[in-house]
Formats: sequence, structure tokens, C-alpha cells
Amino acid sequence: MSTNVSRPLDGLRVIDLSQMLAGPICAMRLGDLGADVIKVEPPAGEWTRTHPFANARVNGESTALLGLNRNKRSVVINVKDPEALEVLHELIGTADVVLQNFRVGTAERLGIGYEQIAERHPHIVYCQISGYGEDGPYRDRPGQDLLVQGVSGSMWSVGSRTDPPLPGALWAVDAMTGYQAAIGILSAIRERDKTGLGQKVSVDMWSVVMDCQTQEFTTYLNCDILPERSEEQFAHAWTNPPYGTYKTKDSYIVLSQLPIDVLGEAVDDDRLRAISSWDEAEERRDEIRRILLQIMPTRTTAEWLEVLYAAKLWAGPVYTYADIEADPHVKARGMISTISHPTIGELRLPSVPIRFSRSTADIRVAPPLLGQHTEELLEEIGISAATRDALRERGSI
Repeated sequence: MSTNVSRPLDGLRVIDLSQMLAGPICAMRLGDLGADVIKVEPPAGEWTRTHPFANARVNGESTALLGLNRNKRSVVINVKDPEALEVLHELIGTADVVLQNFRVGTAERLGIGYEQIAERHPHIVYCQISGYGEDGPYRDRPGQDLLVQGVSGSMWSVGSRTDPPLPGALWAVDAMTGYQAAIGILSAIRERDKTGLGQKVSVDMWSVVMDCQTQEFTTYLNCDILPERSEEQFAHAWTNPPYGTYKTKDSYIVLSQLPIDVLGEAVDDDRLRAISSWDEAEERRDEIRRILLQIMPTRTTAEWLEVLYAAKLWAGPVYTYADIEADPHVKARGMISTISHPTIGELRLPSVPIRFSRSTADIRVAPPLLGQHTEELLEEIGISAATRDALRERGSI
């Protein structure tokens, strides 16, 4: 990296313990802005090193990993080795930020949870990215882009009237979560500049994707209007099966990247049990989908989810906005907020998806009316009443 130019985050050091997309894209963006990002990997490397899109590699390197990890340095540390874990703690002591996106509870088991880090390094800003947050009934579910798309309500806004719920081809949930995590990290760094103390930043994918649909959700929550698809109109073209949406007996279910032989055991199908490798699954993706399209309608979504969750497979329901509003996890985590609006009265909005361990991020002021705060703002910056009157007469404010 060139040292001849100044970057906004020069001097900031980030320990990136994350894998796949949401965490790495956050750390990459911080690196793009000048941070010294140190990517900590297990001896075998992180997941995307061995699971590239379309089995595509450039000179042996996974394109999936290449696309998310520029402006980083990599170090291999096996945190399951106590001595190596101590090395990681020494490295963390030189840093400003620790970023991880393990399943909830995993970091604590490894000895690198927030409390374990903060006890030794109170200056650290510690960011945890999760699928559904660290509390609520769904805290232990796996968080993955497609699964969160399913519960986000967004699939009902895509495709034709006769199509099943359609997932987006972009990894938008992961990417948006990574960007929100970066915002949370930088906010906590700014606060640390004043207090000298770090804190924990928590960002979960479901809250983020609700926040990113704020226009749609505000329309639904306040006008009771659901998206209505037109007459005219697939999942990601490069992702291994069974990645996609499937009709069940009573609704729809989403299945993410799964070991096909384990899935075959769960759904009791010998054809799927026989497919044990990633490459074979890729080659037989159409056949796998056709088999599942026949199997999944034999049970309800709830019945399948009980079976698939028991097998620890990535699966989830496909929600409408109404399903989300009624969901106990949404209620338990306060993912929908109410605020007073000057002309509407009670206004309901998706809650802020970033949470801190010591600070507060909340909705304090409703969306303003046109020019609602012009007077107070101009007065605050010292514009005289006479000048304000003159500007108003000319229609300039």
C-alpha cells in the first residue's frame, strides 16, 4: 500500500476475524479508507478460500475471496491453541477495532468474546455481526443472506403475480449489513475519542434489511398496503444447490447452500443421499432442484423447518410484511418503533439496526415536513431575523 497519500482512516488498525461476506465487506471498506486491516484466518483459511463462485479461481485463488479482501494483510492463528490465542490477544492490544461474525456464542467459547477482549483491552471497539441479534427467540439461528431475504418480506416484491417468492441475485443483505457495521464502528471510534473507552457494536442482518426497506415498511405499517406484483416477469446463478425458494404444502420455504447428502437424509431421498461433494452438486444442480420441487410440497413449511432445523441445515420461511409484524422475535427485539409525527400522529417505522453496549442509537425525530426546521436552523447558525425574512420573501427559504 502506498504511504505517499493521506487516507481518512490512516492510523486505525482493524482485526478482522470475520468470514464470508458481511464482515469481510465491512473490513474491506475500512481498509479502502486507509485502515490497517489484519485478516486473522484459521490454518485451513476462511470459507470463501475453498468455496468459490462457479468453482472459479484465478491462478488457484478463489474469486469469492479475492472480491472481498483487498487492502488487508492475512495472518494464520489457530485460536483453539491457548498459546496462539495469547498471540492474538497481543495483536489485538495493538489495534483499535475487532470485527467478527461468528454464530452467537462462538466467540465466547473461543475466548474472544466482547467481555473477554474488553477486560484486557478496554480501548477496543468490538463489532459483532449476527443474523438475528444476540437476544430474542431466533438468536441461535444461522444468519445467511438468502435466509434473511426470506424473512425480510422483500421476496414478495419481486417477480410476476404467478411466480413464487423470488430472491435477489445480489448478496444485498450481507453487503448492507457490512456497511451498517462500518457506520457503527466509526461512530464508536468517534465516541472513544471523547471518552478513551471502547464499546461493543452489534449489527444484525434482519434489522438491517428491514431498515433498508423503510419506504415499503412505512407504507405497510401506516397504510396497511402490501406490495402487489404485476402479471409479467430465478435464485443466484452461481450458487450451489439447493439455493432457492420451494413450494411446500401450505406456503414457501427457502433452502440455502446445503450438503446434499445430509439434506437427502433429512428429506429421506436416496438420490440426494448419494451426492456428497460440492463439485458434483454443482454439476447436478438442475436435477437436485427438480427432485426437491417434487418432495417439498409433501409437507407444510412448519413441518419441514422442524426437520431441517433438527439437521442443522440452512432453511427458513418466506415471510410477508404482515408475518414479520406478528413474529415474536420482531416483538421481543423491538424491531419496529413508534414516533410522533406533526401531521400524522403515531408513525411506525423499522427500528435502528445498530446497537451499542454503552451508547444509544434510536429514532428521536420524525421525518420532517418541508422546511419544518428552517427557522430554528438558520437562527442557530446566526442568520438574522431580517435576513431570514428577506430570503423567505424571495422564496429562497
